Amino acid sequence: MKLQDAVHVSIHGLRHAKLRSFLTMLGIVIGIGSVILLMSIGASAEQLIIDQVKSVGSNLIFIVPGATRGGRFSSPASVQGIIIKTLGERDLDALEREPSISRATAEVRGQAKAVYENNDETVTYQGVTASFFAVRNFNVEKGFPFTDSDVQSFNHVTVIGSALAERLFGTQNPLGKIIRLKDISFRVIGILEEKGTGPFGVDQDSLMIIPMSVAQKQLLGIDYFNAVSVEANNTYTMNFVKARVMDILRRNHGVMDPLKDDFTIQTQEDILSLLGDITSILQVFLTAIASISLVVGGIGIMNIMYVTVVERTHEIGLRKAVGATNRDILEQFLVESVVLTFIGGIVGIVGGIFFTGLIYFGVTYFADIAWVFVVPPSAIVLATLVSGITGIVFGIYPAYRASRLNPTEALRYE
Repeated sequence: MKLQDAVHVSIHGLRHAKLRSFLTMLGIVIGIGSVILLMSIGASAEQLIIDQVKSVGSNLIFIVPGATRGGRFSSPASVQGIIIKTLGERDLDALEREPSISRATAEVRGQAKAVYENNDETVTYQGVTASFFAVRNFNVEKGFPFTDSDVQSFNHVTVIGSALAERLFGTQNPLGKIIRLKDISFRVIGILEEKGTGPFGVDQDSLMIIPMSVAQKQLLGIDYFNAVSVEANNTYTMNFVKARVMDILRRNHGVMDPLKDDFTIQTQEDILSLLGDITSILQVFLTAIASISLVVGGIGIMNIMYVTVVERTHEIGLRKAVGATNRDILEQFLVESVVLTFIGGIVGIVGGIFFTGLIYFGVTYFADIAWVFVVPPSAIVLATLVSGITGIVFGIYPAYRASRLNPTEALRYE
């Protein structure tokens, strides 16, 4: 039997038993749709994280106190909440003098209740140097950022995020208003443009940014930094700048053995690579979970095809009686199984893309997250291949049983 004849006969048989064909395909539709949906969600989440990291700035190198021990996915001790005081003013000054570095900025962080009249909000405040806004790509939409003079003079000024401005001031113009933070008054001189959620889930629109000197001496009572960011000079490679930063810090801290570093240095490429590995692992797990439904759908196809063989025993006997070979019967039922799964795969792909679009709409409309609509071509290719392979693997046994039927006994079957 020619392939096109087998396909024609298979389609005719499927159309003759529409309900049975629909139920047979349902498992494959759900399985393929789940694979498309979960792979798309994983790819969208990965793209969202990449966009957030890139929005921080360009050519950046991040330095945090404390060494990273225990492998690639370990975090520095300072990130885990352990107080480490190894980064200080001396380090920032040395980095600013380095020719391969365009700009450097430091920051300290804390939490407190910000109060304006009858409104109050628990906020994350950041004490920063004046270069922070340029290095970290924080643009002031209204007003202006504070300067080096403000930092040196301990001026009580602040630049706040757009969401915080709306919650504290409502429809009022925040510029010039006074916010109290830990019983210290700060005059609002600038409103940041909307940035959304930053890396690691930080709400950048709810920040309160104040001069480093005020945060260190009057709010936190410390003389060290929580983090330092440097912007590499474009005439140098990132690897060269990273090596220079490492040399400067080791010299300042008296570190002779690289295994005894008391700081961690990461470039944006390092962070993106690490996050990419994490999201890839999650995507593999999600796809594996979705694949379970494909196995269930395949078993359903095998069972229903086996029942079909029993129901069509008389037809098989008649075909063999007029000259059909075992191979013809095997091809007919195998092609029928593949056609079922292929059609189910197409429907599943369309359904997966449709529900991916619904999730995109829901997240962007209701959650106000800059979600990205991504359907990886690899997901469609994988789904198509898997649907075909499922039809072959789970259709072989019923097709083989059909091909081995004795024509005489098959004709007698009622």
